[in-house]
Amino acid sequence: MDFLSLVTDVGFPIASALAGGFFVFLTLKFILAGVLDNIKTQRMFAISLDNRVKTMNNELIRIDILMSQAFDIRPDLDRIARADGQKDSRKD
Repeated sequence: MDFLSLVTDVGFPIASALAGGFFVFLTLKFILAGVLDNIKTQRMFAISLDNRVKTMNNELIRIDILMSQAFDIRPDLDRIARADGQKDSRKD
């Protein structure tokens, strides 16, 4: 169905409103597709930063235990217990 036959069937104001609505739909679809890509990228960054924090926490606990053993100091067992059972997020 072409635009002129639509204008003759429903009238110019309705046909132009439909065309305008279609334009708004396409514009919103384009904008939301770009926003969705940005959200996916930011989610990936947040996940990788979370993995780095978990890795750093595990490394700090390991260093704390090593230093405690080297200086004959009792390690902080509460801190070790809080971290026990958590997955190490390193990929090596």
